Amino acid sequence: MASVPSLASSLHQRIADALSAALPEAGAADPLLRRSDRADFQANGMLALAKKLKGNPRELAAKVVEGLPAGDLIKEVEVSGPGFLNITITDEAIVKTLAARAADDRLGVPFAEHPGTTVIDYAQPNVAKEMHVGHLRNSVIGDAVVRILEFSGEKVVRRHHIGDWGTQFGMLIQYLIEHPHELDHEGEVSGEEAMSSLNRLYKASRTLFDSDEEFKARARRRVVDLQAGDEETLALWQRFVDESKIYFYSVFDKLDVEIRDEDIVGESGYNDMLAETCRLLEESGVAVRSNGALCVFFDDVKGPDGKPSPLIVQKSDGGFGYAATDLSAIRDRVGNLKADTLLYVVDARQSLHFKMVFETARRAGWLTDEVKAVQLGFGTVLGKDGKPFKTREGETVRLVDLLDEAIDRATAVVREKAQDLTEEQIAERGAQVGIGAVKYADLSTSVSRDYKFDLDQMVSLNGDTSVYLQYAFARIQSILRKAGEARPAAHPELALAPAERALGMHLDQFGENLAEVTASYEPHKLAGYLYQLASLYTTFYAECPVLKAETPQQVENRLFLCDLTARTLRQGMSLLGIRTPEQL
Repeated sequence: MASVPSLASSLHQRIADALSAALPEAGAADPLLRRSDRADFQANGMLALAKKLKGNPRELAAKVVEGLPAGDLIKEVEVSGPGFLNITITDEAIVKTLAARAADDRLGVPFAEHPGTTVIDYAQPNVAKEMHVGHLRNSVIGDAVVRILEFSGEKVVRRHHIGDWGTQFGMLIQYLIEHPHELDHEGEVSGEEAMSSLNRLYKASRTLFDSDEEFKARARRRVVDLQAGDEETLALWQRFVDESKIYFYSVFDKLDVEIRDEDIVGESGYNDMLAETCRLLEESGVAVRSNGALCVFFDDVKGPDGKPSPLIVQKSDGGFGYAATDLSAIRDRVGNLKADTLLYVVDARQSLHFKMVFETARRAGWLTDEVKAVQLGFGTVLGKDGKPFKTREGETVRLVDLLDEAIDRATAVVREKAQDLTEEQIAERGAQVGIGAVKYADLSTSVSRDYKFDLDQMVSLNGDTSVYLQYAFARIQSILRKAGEARPAAHPELALAPAERALGMHLDQFGENLAEVTASYEPHKLAGYLYQLASLYTTFYAECPVLKAETPQQVENRLFLCDLTARTLRQGMSLLGIRTPEQL
């Protein structure tokens, strides 16, 4: 089905046409339409246009009003102040537009006009290390952005740039060679068991590495073997990767974030490109040798001492830095994956690194004018005290512990409110509410800002929380179940109460909101839209009896508003990666 134009876009076109008719010499003019608290909309374009043409704005506004057809869309127009138009939409137009939205699986939301290919780099844990609270935001934000972009029609290629290479693997592999049964398991192993054995092995190998010079030398030789592609070394390295994946997947599964094996391309995936990346940079003069290292310099990047601080692509000992890997990844993503947008969901503290990497890629010609590279730099998760989130012992908080606590808290809330739910259903809803609460707290905050991790607030039924939105959805499902023979049906002939109008006007803005969110990669604007929708629904529920409305037609029309609100909530929450249980 074709997309449904919003009331705002229909009205914009009507006023633009009336403006062109009233002032042909002005050509195509923007009426500058916006929502207003004095009417449904206000058009301010007459002011600037009259000024430009040295005319009287009130006279021009009056001319425009004369040219506006009355009836189906516009109920009332008032010329206000120095030539503003205050415009009220008809109730009939609101309901007819909503009915067209309801008839479409996509709620009338159009696909993007010019979809392209976006490669998004997010959810990047490290092999043989536990996922901690710092891995929360890149996973949750990345997952939501993927869902939103795919809904718009964009081709999205996911990339999980896991930390699976580097000097610590020499230490781990050498230790495993000398203690061959440390990763042995009988039968299937859980994520927690996999991490436990990796942790134990990491600590033991680190202790030996720090205390035994001979082991340290053997471990360093093992790094050389790994980089040279020695078969035995690579096979043991692969065991670490596989064991870690068992653990990663168990955490991502709990977080309700889908990670596919084919999308995991870690640091090791670009190994074969590193030498060529360096050669191309050096031959083109983009990078130069400085004290033996291959560096790229920037006029505006200086260290604390005031001297230029370069991007080091290759170290003086011949080893490759993160920059070489990131630049090789850009070459692969643009050249082989044909990306026209590169998105990096990475901690804001790495913004200087990515600024230099992107600029280097542009100088080298790997990033062209046709390709944009964007870092979605996210802020830090803070504790209630406003400081970076740590355990009481000062350790980094394990992500799995944090998720388990959220699920426990949410399950207690569900159990308290539950009616006719079995223990199994309470546990399932508790997980959906708890994980939803964690995701929503993150996604309702602007990506670049820090936020406080406060579980008491997150699982509250009141305020801007996912539980409030899930509860609104569940309440609507309850009404629809109790409706009996009555069915949702739009009745454009009926007059709308103020709370019905407010809800209807907001429902109509869903597509416009999504277009803005998609263009700016700002999931918090979708979260804000959904919270306002749930708030307007709560007012509607309090002021407009649904099943006890005055006439059967009014019952059907209010059920229709309920149903469309529920579908919009469910679609919007789904795009944020949050589930909406039918019963709470």
